[in-house]
Amino acid sequence: MKRSDWTRGNAAQLLENGDAFFPRVFEALGQARQLALLETFILKDDKVGRALCDALCGCAGRGVRTVLTIDGFGSPGLSEGFLGRLTGAGVQVRIFDPGRSLFGQQLNLLRRMHRKLVVVDDAVAFVGGINFCADQLLDFGEMAKQDYAVELRGPIVGRIRAFMQRTANTDAAPPRAPVARAGTAAVLFAARDDKASPDGIEKIYRQAIRTARSRVCIANAYFFPGYRLFRDLCRAAGRGVEVKLFLQGMPDMKSVRFAARLLYGHLLRAGVEVHEYCARPMHGKIAIVDDGWATVGSSNLDPLSLALNMEANVVVISRSFNAQVAARLAMLETHCEPVRQDTLPFWNRWPPLGSFIVFHVLRWVSRVGAWLPRRPQRVKALGGRADAGQGPRHRAPPLR
Repeated sequence: MKRSDWTRGNAAQLLENGDAFFPRVFEALGQARQLALLETFILKDDKVGRALCDALCGCAGRGVRTVLTIDGFGSPGLSEGFLGRLTGAGVQVRIFDPGRSLFGQQLNLLRRMHRKLVVVDDAVAFVGGINFCADQLLDFGEMAKQDYAVELRGPIVGRIRAFMQRTANTDAAPPRAPVARAGTAAVLFAARDDKASPDGIEKIYRQAIRTARSRVCIANAYFFPGYRLFRDLCRAAGRGVEVKLFLQGMPDMKSVRFAARLLYGHLLRAGVEVHEYCARPMHGKIAIVDDGWATVGSSNLDPLSLALNMEANVVVISRSFNAQVAARLAMLETHCEPVRQDTLPFWNRWPPLGSFIVFHVLRWVSRVGAWLPRRPQRVKALGGRADAGQGPRHRAPPLR
Protein backbone atom coordinates (compact mmCIF):
# COMPACT_ATOMS: atom_id res chain seq x y z
CA MET A 1 0.00 0.00 0.00
CA LYS A 2 1.17 3.49 -0.75
CA ARG A 3 1.30 6.54 1.50
CA SER A 4 -0.92 8.29 -1.02
CA ASP A 5 -3.71 5.83 -0.18
CA TRP A 6 -3.98 7.44 3.26
CA THR A 7 -5.73 10.74 3.92
CA ARG A 8 -4.54 12.83 6.87
CA GLY A 9 -6.16 15.60 8.87
CA ASN A 10 -9.46 13.94 9.76
CA ALA A 11 -11.78 13.68 12.75
CA ALA A 12 -13.47 10.36 13.57
CA GLN A 13 -16.33 9.65 15.99
CA LEU A 14 -17.61 6.15 16.75
CA LEU A 15 -21.40 5.76 16.71
CA GLU A 16 -23.04 2.81 18.47
CA ASN A 17 -26.32 1.37 17.17
CA GLY A 18 -28.99 3.19 15.25
CA ASP A 19 -29.79 5.22 18.36
CA ALA A 20 -26.60 7.25 17.85
CA PHE A 21 -26.24 6.78 14.09
CA PHE A 22 -29.64 7.77 12.69
CA PRO A 23 -29.92 11.18 14.40
CA ARG A 24 -26.46 12.16 13.11
CA VAL A 25 -27.29 11.07 9.54
CA PHE A 26 -30.68 12.81 9.53
CA GLU A 27 -29.12 15.98 10.94
CA ALA A 28 -26.48 15.95 8.20
CA LEU A 29 -29.09 15.36 5.48
CA GLY A 30 -31.10 18.25 6.88
CA GLN A 31 -28.10 20.52 6.33
CA ALA A 32 -27.23 19.26 2.81
CA ARG A 33 -26.86 21.99 0.21
CA GLN A 34 -25.47 20.37 -2.96
CA LEU A 35 -25.05 16.61 -2.67
CA ALA A 36 -26.38 13.64 -0.68
CA LEU A 37 -25.22 10.10 -1.52
CA LEU A 38 -26.36 7.01 0.39
CA GLU A 39 -25.77 3.28 -0.08
CA THR A 40 -27.35 0.62 2.12
CA PHE A 41 -27.85 -3.13 2.00
CA ILE A 42 -31.19 -3.10 3.84
CA LEU A 43 -33.86 -0.41 3.71
CA LYS A 44 -37.28 -1.19 5.15
CA ASP A 45 -40.60 0.61 5.07
CA ASP A 46 -40.71 1.02 8.86
CA LYS A 47 -40.26 4.01 11.13
CA VAL A 48 -36.56 4.30 10.27
CA GLY A 49 -37.05 3.83 6.54
CA ARG A 50 -39.87 6.37 6.47
CA ALA A 51 -37.73 8.88 8.38
CA LEU A 52 -34.96 8.37 5.83
CA CYS A 53 -37.47 8.81 3.02
CA ASP A 54 -38.57 12.12 4.56
CA ALA A 55 -34.95 13.29 4.88
CA LEU A 56 -34.02 12.35 1.31
CA CYS A 57 -37.17 13.91 -0.14
CA GLY A 58 -36.36 17.05 1.83
CA CYS A 59 -32.88 17.12 0.29
CA ALA A 60 -34.20 16.71 -3.23
CA GLY A 61 -36.90 19.31 -2.61
CA ARG A 62 -34.20 21.88 -1.76
CA GLY A 63 -32.43 21.18 -5.05
CA VAL A 64 -29.77 18.89 -3.54
CA ARG A 65 -28.54 16.17 -5.92
CA THR A 66 -29.73 13.10 -4.01
CA VAL A 67 -28.80 9.50 -4.92
CA LEU A 68 -29.92 6.41 -2.99
CA THR A 69 -28.53 2.95 -3.82
CA ILE A 70 -30.07 -0.15 -2.24
CA ASP A 71 -29.39 -3.84 -2.73
CA GLY A 72 -31.95 -5.97 -4.56
CA PHE A 73 -31.50 -8.93 -2.22
CA GLY A 74 -31.28 -6.97 1.01
CA SER A 75 -34.22 -4.65 0.25
CA PRO A 76 -36.66 -6.70 -1.83
CA GLY A 77 -40.01 -5.71 -0.31
CA LEU A 78 -40.24 -1.97 -0.85
CA SER A 79 -43.59 -0.95 -2.31
CA GLU A 80 -44.11 1.07 -5.46
CA GLY A 81 -45.63 3.75 -3.28
CA PHE A 82 -42.51 3.99 -1.08
CA LEU A 83 -40.14 4.12 -4.05
CA GLY A 84 -42.50 6.38 -5.99
CA ARG A 85 -42.47 8.95 -3.24
CA LEU A 86 -38.68 9.11 -3.43
CA THR A 87 -38.45 9.35 -7.21
CA GLY A 88 -41.39 11.75 -7.35
CA ALA A 89 -39.48 14.10 -5.06
CA GLY A 90 -36.45 13.95 -7.36
CA VAL A 91 -34.35 11.32 -5.55
CA GLN A 92 -32.35 9.09 -7.89
CA VAL A 93 -33.01 5.53 -6.69
CA ARG A 94 -30.72 2.74 -7.86
CA ILE A 95 -31.35 -0.96 -7.13
CA PHE A 96 -28.23 -3.11 -7.26
CA ASP A 97 -28.92 -6.45 -9.01
CA PRO A 98 -32.72 -6.56 -8.54
CA GLY A 99 -32.73 -10.30 -9.32
CA ARG A 100 -35.67 -12.67 -9.39
CA SER A 101 -37.56 -14.72 -6.83
CA LEU A 102 -38.95 -18.26 -6.94
CA PHE A 103 -41.86 -19.18 -4.66
CA GLY A 104 -41.05 -16.08 -2.63
CA GLN A 105 -37.33 -16.92 -2.25
CA GLN A 106 -34.71 -14.51 -3.59
CA LEU A 107 -32.35 -16.10 -6.11
CA ASN A 108 -29.78 -13.30 -6.20
CA LEU A 109 -27.93 -14.20 -2.99
CA LEU A 110 -24.31 -14.00 -4.18
CA ARG A 111 -22.18 -10.91 -4.76
CA ARG A 112 -24.35 -8.43 -2.91
CA MET A 113 -23.87 -4.65 -2.52
CA HIS A 114 -23.34 -4.87 1.25
CA ARG A 115 -21.85 -1.40 1.82
CA LYS A 116 -23.38 1.15 4.21
CA LEU A 117 -22.13 4.60 3.21
CA VAL A 118 -23.43 8.17 3.48
CA VAL A 119 -21.81 11.36 2.16
CA VAL A 120 -23.29 14.83 2.53
CA ASP A 121 -21.62 17.61 0.53
CA ASP A 122 -17.95 17.77 1.51
CA ALA A 123 -18.98 18.08 5.14
CA VAL A 124 -19.36 14.58 6.53
CA ALA A 125 -19.24 10.88 5.67
CA PHE A 126 -20.55 7.84 7.54
CA VAL A 127 -19.14 4.32 7.13
CA GLY A 128 -20.20 1.23 9.04
CA GLY A 129 -22.46 -1.77 9.32
CA ILE A 130 -25.78 -0.17 10.30
CA ASN A 131 -28.71 -0.65 7.91
CA PHE A 132 -31.72 1.66 7.70
CA CYS A 133 -34.32 -0.37 9.56
CA ALA A 134 -35.94 -0.43 12.99
CA ASP A 135 -34.12 -3.53 14.26
CA GLN A 136 -30.99 -1.38 14.57
CA LEU A 137 -32.67 0.52 17.45
CA LEU A 138 -32.57 -0.68 21.05
CA ASP A 139 -36.33 -0.22 21.45
CA PHE A 140 -36.83 -3.00 18.89
CA GLY A 141 -36.45 -5.46 21.75
CA GLU A 142 -34.33 -8.53 22.41
CA MET A 143 -33.57 -9.03 18.71
CA ALA A 144 -32.25 -5.47 18.23
CA LYS A 145 -28.84 -5.68 16.56
CA GLN A 146 -25.66 -4.46 18.23
CA ASP A 147 -23.77 -2.47 15.60
CA TYR A 148 -21.39 0.41 14.86
CA ALA A 149 -20.54 3.16 12.37
CA VAL A 150 -18.03 5.99 12.22
CA GLU A 151 -18.70 9.65 11.45
CA LEU A 152 -15.85 11.24 9.50
CA ARG A 153 -14.97 14.86 8.81
CA GLY A 154 -12.01 16.24 6.89
CA PRO A 155 -10.29 15.41 3.58
CA ILE A 156 -11.34 11.73 3.68
CA VAL A 157 -14.90 12.88 2.93
CA GLY A 158 -13.75 13.95 -0.54
CA ARG A 159 -12.28 10.50 -1.23
CA ILE A 160 -15.42 8.69 -0.15
CA ARG A 161 -17.57 11.13 -2.13
CA ALA A 162 -15.48 10.50 -5.26
CA PHE A 163 -15.86 6.73 -4.80
CA MET A 164 -19.62 6.99 -4.38
CA GLN A 165 -19.96 9.29 -7.38
CA ARG A 166 -18.12 6.70 -9.50
CA THR A 167 -20.31 3.85 -8.29
CA ALA A 168 -23.42 5.98 -8.89
CA ASN A 169 -22.06 7.08 -12.29
CA THR A 170 -22.88 10.68 -11.44
CA ASP A 171 -20.92 13.90 -11.64
CA ALA A 172 -23.25 15.13 -8.93
CA ALA A 173 -21.03 18.03 -7.87
CA PRO A 174 -18.36 20.05 -9.66
CA PRO A 175 -14.72 19.62 -8.59
CA ARG A 176 -13.89 21.73 -5.58
CA ALA A 177 -10.88 22.68 -3.50
CA PRO A 178 -9.63 19.94 -1.15
CA VAL A 179 -11.68 19.56 2.01
CA ALA A 180 -10.18 21.38 4.98
CA ARG A 181 -8.46 19.47 7.79
CA ALA A 182 -10.71 18.63 10.71
CA GLY A 183 -8.43 16.67 13.04
CA THR A 184 -5.26 14.59 13.27
CA ALA A 185 -6.42 11.10 12.23
CA ALA A 186 -5.03 9.37 9.15
CA VAL A 187 -7.81 7.41 7.42
CA LEU A 188 -7.77 4.75 4.72
CA PHE A 189 -10.98 4.05 2.81
CA ALA A 190 -11.00 0.47 1.53
CA ALA A 191 -13.68 -1.02 -0.70
CA ARG A 192 -13.87 -4.69 -1.71
CA ASP A 193 -15.06 -5.77 -5.15
CA ASP A 194 -14.47 -8.61 -7.62
CA LYS A 195 -12.06 -6.72 -9.87
CA ALA A 196 -9.85 -3.99 -8.46
CA SER A 197 -9.61 -5.25 -4.87
CA PRO A 198 -10.93 -8.81 -4.44
CA ASP A 199 -8.98 -9.39 -1.22
CA GLY A 200 -8.13 -5.82 -0.20
CA ILE A 201 -9.93 -5.76 3.15
CA GLU A 202 -8.61 -9.19 4.13
CA LYS A 203 -5.04 -8.03 3.37
CA ILE A 204 -5.51 -4.94 5.54
CA TYR A 205 -6.64 -7.07 8.48
CA ARG A 206 -3.79 -9.53 7.96
CA GLN A 207 -1.12 -6.86 7.78
CA ALA A 208 -2.32 -5.27 11.02
CA ILE A 209 -2.49 -8.64 12.81
CA ARG A 210 0.98 -9.68 11.61
CA THR A 211 2.53 -6.46 12.94
CA ALA A 212 0.59 -6.37 16.24
CA ARG A 213 2.74 -6.01 19.35
CA SER A 214 0.34 -5.93 22.29
CA ARG A 215 -3.30 -6.61 21.40
CA VAL A 216 -5.75 -7.58 18.67
CA CYS A 217 -9.45 -7.22 19.52
CA ILE A 218 -12.05 -8.05 16.89
CA ALA A 219 -15.83 -7.93 17.17
CA ASN A 220 -17.40 -9.53 14.13
CA ALA A 221 -20.86 -10.88 13.47
CA TYR A 222 -20.06 -13.68 11.02
CA PHE A 223 -16.67 -15.28 11.63
CA PHE A 224 -15.35 -17.97 9.30
CA PRO A 225 -12.22 -16.43 7.78
CA GLY A 226 -9.84 -17.73 5.17
CA TYR A 227 -6.95 -19.92 6.27
CA ARG A 228 -4.31 -17.17 6.11
CA LEU A 229 -6.21 -14.74 8.33
CA PHE A 230 -7.01 -17.55 10.76
CA ARG A 231 -3.33 -18.57 10.83
CA ASP A 232 -2.21 -14.97 11.44
CA LEU A 233 -4.52 -14.70 14.48
CA CYS A 234 -3.14 -17.92 15.95
CA ARG A 235 0.45 -16.88 15.28
CA ALA A 236 -0.12 -13.49 16.92
CA ALA A 237 -1.39 -15.22 20.06
CA GLY A 238 1.59 -17.59 19.90
CA ARG A 239 4.08 -14.71 20.04
CA GLY A 240 2.43 -13.24 23.15
CA VAL A 241 -0.06 -10.77 21.66
CA GLU A 242 -3.39 -10.60 23.50
CA VAL A 243 -5.91 -11.76 20.87
CA LYS A 244 -9.62 -11.46 21.68
CA LEU A 245 -12.57 -12.31 19.47
CA PHE A 246 -16.10 -11.13 20.26
CA LEU A 247 -18.54 -13.25 18.26
CA GLN A 248 -22.25 -13.98 18.20
CA GLY A 249 -23.65 -15.85 21.17
CA MET A 250 -27.28 -15.02 20.38
CA PRO A 251 -27.20 -15.39 16.60
CA ASP A 252 -29.74 -14.17 14.09
CA MET A 253 -28.70 -17.15 11.94
CA LYS A 254 -27.84 -20.38 13.79
CA SER A 255 -25.77 -21.76 10.91
CA VAL A 256 -23.35 -18.85 11.31
CA ARG A 257 -22.73 -19.65 14.97
CA PHE A 258 -22.27 -23.34 14.15
CA ALA A 259 -19.62 -22.52 11.53
CA ALA A 260 -17.72 -20.23 13.90
CA ARG A 261 -17.81 -22.83 16.67
CA LEU A 262 -16.05 -25.33 14.41
CA LEU A 263 -12.96 -23.16 14.86
CA TYR A 264 -13.10 -22.63 18.62
CA GLY A 265 -10.94 -25.60 19.60
CA HIS A 266 -7.99 -24.56 17.46
CA LEU A 267 -8.32 -20.92 18.42
CA LEU A 268 -8.31 -21.70 22.15
CA ARG A 269 -5.37 -24.10 21.85
CA ALA A 270 -3.44 -21.36 20.04
CA GLY A 271 -4.06 -18.94 22.91
CA VAL A 272 -6.83 -16.85 21.29
CA GLU A 273 -9.58 -15.69 23.68
CA VAL A 274 -13.10 -16.24 22.33
CA HIS A 275 -16.08 -14.43 23.85
CA GLU A 276 -19.71 -14.86 22.78
CA TYR A 277 -21.91 -11.77 23.02
CA CYS A 278 -25.19 -12.87 24.56
CA ALA A 279 -27.26 -9.71 25.11
CA ARG A 280 -28.76 -9.70 21.58
CA PRO A 281 -27.63 -10.40 17.99
CA MET A 282 -24.17 -8.93 17.44
CA HIS A 283 -23.98 -7.37 13.98
CA GLY A 284 -20.85 -5.22 14.40
CA LYS A 285 -17.66 -5.29 12.35
CA ILE A 286 -15.04 -3.36 14.37
CA ALA A 287 -11.48 -4.07 15.47
CA ILE A 288 -8.45 -2.51 17.12
CA VAL A 289 -4.77 -3.42 17.00
CA ASP A 290 -2.38 -2.08 19.64
CA ASP A 291 -3.11 1.54 20.66
CA GLY A 292 -3.44 3.34 17.34
CA TRP A 293 -5.08 1.18 14.66
CA ALA A 294 -8.85 0.69 14.34
CA THR A 295 -11.29 -0.34 11.64
CA VAL A 296 -15.06 0.04 11.25
CA GLY A 297 -17.11 -1.04 8.28
CA SER A 298 -19.49 -3.45 6.61
CA SER A 299 -17.15 -6.40 6.08
CA ASN A 300 -17.61 -9.56 8.08
CA LEU A 301 -14.80 -12.09 8.33
CA ASP A 302 -16.57 -14.79 6.35
CA PRO A 303 -16.60 -16.02 2.73
CA LEU A 304 -19.46 -13.75 1.61
CA SER A 305 -17.75 -10.57 2.78
CA LEU A 306 -14.15 -11.54 2.05
CA ALA A 307 -14.71 -13.11 -1.38
CA LEU A 308 -18.10 -12.12 -2.79
CA ASN A 309 -19.88 -9.03 -1.44
CA MET A 310 -19.19 -5.40 -2.29
CA GLU A 311 -17.95 -4.03 1.06
CA ALA A 312 -16.46 -0.85 2.52
CA ASN A 313 -14.36 -0.29 5.65
CA VAL A 314 -12.27 2.55 6.94
CA VAL A 315 -9.03 2.12 8.85
CA VAL A 316 -8.26 4.94 11.28
CA ILE A 317 -4.80 5.63 12.68
CA SER A 318 -5.49 7.65 15.82
CA ARG A 319 -4.89 6.97 19.50
CA SER A 320 -8.05 8.80 20.50
CA PHE A 321 -10.29 6.90 18.08
CA ASN A 322 -8.64 3.61 19.04
CA ALA A 323 -9.50 4.47 22.65
CA GLN A 324 -13.14 5.11 21.66
CA VAL A 325 -13.41 1.67 20.05
CA ALA A 326 -11.52 0.00 22.92
CA ALA A 327 -13.99 1.47 25.42
CA ARG A 328 -16.97 0.09 23.49
CA LEU A 329 -15.30 -3.33 23.20
CA ALA A 330 -14.72 -3.34 26.96
CA MET A 331 -18.41 -2.60 27.46
CA LEU A 332 -19.28 -5.36 24.97
CA GLU A 333 -17.18 -7.82 26.95
CA THR A 334 -19.34 -7.28 30.05
CA HIS A 335 -22.22 -8.90 28.14
CA CYS A 336 -20.16 -11.83 26.85
CA GLU A 337 -19.64 -15.41 27.97
CA PRO A 338 -16.01 -16.55 27.64
CA VAL A 339 -15.61 -19.81 25.72
CA ARG A 340 -13.55 -22.45 27.57
CA GLN A 341 -11.90 -25.55 26.18
CA ASP A 342 -13.61 -27.83 28.70
CA THR A 343 -17.09 -26.64 27.67
CA LEU A 344 -16.66 -27.39 23.96
CA PRO A 345 -18.57 -30.32 22.47
CA PHE A 346 -16.53 -33.52 22.13
CA TRP A 347 -16.40 -33.29 18.33
CA ASN A 348 -14.93 -29.77 18.60
CA ARG A 349 -12.23 -30.89 21.05
CA TRP A 350 -11.14 -33.88 18.93
CA PRO A 351 -7.91 -32.73 17.22
CA PRO A 352 -8.09 -34.86 14.03
CA LEU A 353 -11.55 -33.54 13.14
CA GLY A 354 -10.60 -29.98 14.08
CA SER A 355 -7.45 -30.20 11.98
CA PHE A 356 -9.37 -31.39 8.95
CA ILE A 357 -11.85 -28.53 9.20
CA VAL A 358 -9.30 -25.80 9.85
CA PHE A 359 -6.49 -26.80 7.54
CA HIS A 360 -8.57 -28.06 4.61
CA VAL A 361 -11.87 -26.21 4.60
CA LEU A 362 -10.38 -22.82 5.53
CA ARG A 363 -7.58 -23.22 3.02
CA TRP A 364 -10.14 -23.01 0.23
CA VAL A 365 -12.98 -20.98 1.69
CA SER A 366 -11.51 -17.58 0.79
CA ARG A 367 -11.17 -18.70 -2.84
CA VAL A 368 -14.84 -19.54 -3.20
CA GLY A 369 -15.53 -16.36 -5.17
CA ALA A 370 -13.21 -17.44 -7.97
CA TRP A 371 -15.00 -20.77 -8.39
CA LEU A 372 -18.46 -19.34 -8.93
CA PRO A 373 -19.68 -18.33 -12.38
CA ARG A 374 -19.34 -14.60 -12.99
CA ARG A 375 -22.06 -12.53 -14.56
CA PRO A 376 -22.53 -8.80 -15.05
CA GLN A 377 -24.09 -6.99 -12.11
CA ARG A 378 -27.19 -5.09 -13.11
CA VAL A 379 -28.35 -1.85 -11.58
CA LYS A 380 -31.94 -0.80 -12.07
CA ALA A 381 -32.12 2.98 -12.05
CA LEU A 382 -35.30 4.77 -11.01
CA GLY A 383 -34.57 8.32 -12.07
CA GLY A 384 -30.77 7.75 -12.17
CA ARG A 385 -27.91 5.91 -13.89
CA ALA A 386 -25.51 3.18 -12.82
CA ASP A 387 -22.00 1.76 -12.70
CA ALA A 388 -19.69 -0.12 -10.32
CA GLY A 389 -16.86 0.77 -7.95
CA GLN A 390 -13.44 -0.17 -6.66
CA GLY A 391 -10.80 0.34 -3.99
CA PRO A 392 -7.86 -1.75 -2.32
CA ARG A 393 -4.31 -2.29 -0.81
CA HIS A 394 -2.34 -0.42 1.77
CA ARG A 395 0.35 0.17 4.46
CA ALA A 396 -0.50 2.26 7.52
CA PRO A 397 1.35 5.53 8.03
CA PRO A 398 3.27 6.06 11.26
CA LEU A 399 1.09 6.93 14.25
CA ARG A 400 1.28 10.59 15.22
